[in-house]
Amino acid sequence: MGEKVEAGTFGLADRRLYRHKLQQCLLGLERLLDEKRFDRPRNLMGLEIELNLADSAGLPRMMNEAVLERIASRDFQTELAQFNIEVNIAPHPLSGRVLDRLAEELRTGLGYADRMASEVGARIVMVGILPTLEAQDLVSANLSGDDRFLLLNDQILAMRGEDITLDIQGVEHLVYTSATIALEAACTSTQMHLQVTPGRFPAVWNAAQAVSGPQVAVGANSPFLFGRELWRETRPMLFQQATDTRPRELRAQGVRPLSWFGERWIDSAADLFAENVRYFPALLPICDDEDPLRVLDEGGVPRLRELTLHNGTIYRWNRPVYDVVDGVPHLRVENRVMPAGPTVADVLANTAFYYGLVRALADAPRPVWQRMPFEVAAANFDASCRYGIDATLHWPRGRSGALAEVPAAGLVLDELLPLAAAGLDGWGIDPADRDHYLGIVEQRCLRRTNGAEWQSAVFHRMLERGLDRRPALAAMTQRYREFMEGGDPVHTWPVG
Repeated sequence: MGEKVEAGTFGLADRRLYRHKLQQCLLGLERLLDEKRFDRPRNLMGLEIELNLADSAGLPRMMNEAVLERIASRDFQTELAQFNIEVNIAPHPLSGRVLDRLAEELRTGLGYADRMASEVGARIVMVGILPTLEAQDLVSANLSGDDRFLLLNDQILAMRGEDITLDIQGVEHLVYTSATIALEAACTSTQMHLQVTPGRFPAVWNAAQAVSGPQVAVGANSPFLFGRELWRETRPMLFQQATDTRPRELRAQGVRPLSWFGERWIDSAADLFAENVRYFPALLPICDDEDPLRVLDEGGVPRLRELTLHNGTIYRWNRPVYDVVDGVPHLRVENRVMPAGPTVADVLANTAFYYGLVRALADAPRPVWQRMPFEVAAANFDASCRYGIDATLHWPRGRSGALAEVPAAGLVLDELLPLAAAGLDGWGIDPADRDHYLGIVEQRCLRRTNGAEWQSAVFHRMLERGLDRRPALAAMTQRYREFMEGGDPVHTWPVG
């Protein structure tokens, strides 16, 4: 979750001052980079998972404050809507048995949170989009009370100047108009952080962009919205449209959306922060008293609060993060492409695949981004969101490195899983953990299944048994939650 902000109104002077402060922050960041002030390599990773609250029938429960009051842990925080909460896992070094340790922490934490939620008639569901959500659930009255969310709602709609329209053509077609960004709350994701040095940052970010398509292909888990079957991973398109500040005229002009894949490979972390300032007007022009250049002149480390706040309102699928811990600045790549769930084992399999693959590609003597146009990486991401495990991707193959059309599952089995294994070895991950969690990804590819495929198959089986659409989605969600609680990875779940 982003920084806390207080409600208020913004005038012309606020925006002028904020733009000035952003430029100061960029100068401060450039000085920090030039002066090599950033934290030493520590191979730290972290996880955040957004969760849904549902009742025993699988329907959303609007009671995150009551649930969080009972959980009473700083690891769990509020999210955009009242049926959302988020769990944050403390940073861990990427080495040894870290994957199993994370799995145990998540199982323990989520199990405790679920027991606390059950005291008020709610249960936790870890899924990309809760299949039982309906339009009346995503209204302004169901936003959480945090001032940041209310301000974002007001500012996005004011900048857009008209209602938000969803138009997603997938297996079925959904068109829906809303007067609130509460639509965004339907999207619940797993966010993976990796702390990196400035010199390492461009290679890691470029690698993360390149693998976003394969990541989604094997891990898609969001096929339904408002009772319609859409893309296998509907969440990114929903998020883009739900946060879009552009009326149709600006879209026609090619103005960039807030939810953005990007448009080029980078050479420096500063490239991304500078693009965010150059291309996007401020949504929350809230200024801090800090003078970042004076802090640097006095030997200190600036928080760059205006830059970090602005950066938090630009929803890149691989986001750059600047932070200061114990007086020392550091940079992170935040990978935001993956949905939540289906199980802790699946989340850790996705985690192993990502961190291993990013390490291997970033270390490669001939990086993939030197052999693949950026537009191809973006097209792979879109194809994977639309078709999931059945997507066809473009990837450089053979000694020539020529781009070839390859089935996503075949690409992962033949090339990317061995690379991910080598990358995990590079991190020093225990071979037992490496083989166990990458083996889950392998089985998904061999069986051509993931969370989205399971949801769709069970839904259609329910329809064949005579259930109407809404009861079928509810029954499927109830089964999903039962299997999620059981903990076995989704490729083992029965459909019948």
